[in-house]
Amino acid sequence: MSEPLLFDEQGPVAWVTLNRGDQLNTLAMPMVDGLVDFFRGLAERPEIRIVVLRAEGRAFCAGLDLAADGSGAEPTPQRIYAMQKRIGNIYRAMRACPQPIIALVQGAACGGGFSLVLAADIRIAGDTAKMNAAYIRAGFSACDMGCSYFLPRLVGLSVASELMMTGRFIHADRALATGLVSEVVPDDELVAAAQPYIDEMLKTTPMGLRLTKEGLNHSIDAPGLEAAMAMEDRQQSLVAMTADCGEAQRAFFGKRDPEYGDR
Repeated sequence: MSEPLLFDEQGPVAWVTLNRGDQLNTLAMPMVDGLVDFFRGLAERPEIRIVVLRAEGRAFCAGLDLAADGSGAEPTPQRIYAMQKRIGNIYRAMRACPQPIIALVQGAACGGGFSLVLAADIRIAGDTAKMNAAYIRAGFSACDMGCSYFLPRLVGLSVASELMMTGRFIHADRALATGLVSEVVPDDELVAAAQPYIDEMLKTTPMGLRLTKEGLNHSIDAPGLEAAMAMEDRQQSLVAMTADCGEAQRAFFGKRDPEYGDR
């Protein structure tokens, strides 16, 4: 049996690959637990500055593997709740980790797979990408795995309501038009398309990049302008005192790439 996840660290960039292509990369428990462990562990790994999440095969992730439990135990509210929390920890960990996450999406991203896309920071779609809140088509509420939180913030309440109340797919072209993804490229160009984002982010200071993700997380829920700007003032004061900030300014005026030391 192949590993459900593949990890390839290329310097400061960690490439994480969903590796159940023959099962449409559905979320079986070993994959769920592996993703949670990886994203939780990133808080203690400052040498990793960027994560790229991709998938093998023709689908990004078709959602939960409905046979993933396999215990045969009778479902109870307690067991279902525990499973909800166990899977949901993926998306909590993705947002809590300090590194920006780029998702490369080809084929279907459904249900929990759609939420993987939504929980990323930057999304690039292959031309075959199609995504939906499949939960509602399986008899459940579409408000699952962070979808009701992420989707309205990304595309607005009207489009989010449409997608979540119908379970219909949003394809690559419309995902681009609504701002859900940053660009659309042929599937076989997804890895190459990620490189300019990686290159540009690696030119930022390590602390500045991390605090930008943290700040965005706070600001999206801030009660108002003053709360957001109070956070910005504190963050900026911290970053301004780092050696890397000075190096970034010297590199900018010297028209060269910066060489950072702090992590």
